[in-house]
Amino acid sequence: MCLDVGTKRIGVALSDYLHITVSGHSCVLRVPENDAIEQIKSIAAENNVKTIVVGVPVNMDGTQGAQAQDCKTFAEKLKVVISDCDIIFEDERLTSDLAEENLRERKIDFRKDKSLVDIESACIILQQYLSRVN
Repeated sequence: MCLDVGTKRIGVALSDYLHITVSGHSCVLRVPENDAIEQIKSIAAENNVKTIVVGVPVNMDGTQGAQAQDCKTFAEKLKVVISDCDIIFEDERLTSDLAEENLRERKIDFRKDKSLVDIESACIILQQYLSRVN
């Protein structure tokens, strides 16, 4: 499972059990945070998730800013509640731009529903992770 953690929403993507294909699952509202964590816990349990990949927005110079720290802090809270899953961080640099480009190419209008970008971003991050480790 992959999470694209933002300040308002969290995009969720899943891979198949062979870790070959990736599909968008849903978008979870970040606030209230305890509800978001419970929803993610439920998705993980329903889908037999063993690893959660969390996208971290690394700056172009390789440093990590406030948003990166926010993602890591959220992941730490998630780890307390979902202790049986490994949590791995993946560089999510430029994934939102790529997600918007992918949606435009498929003629999907995301301007009124930004959750589509969050879900697509989670898919990109998960595919990047799987390509790297496989």
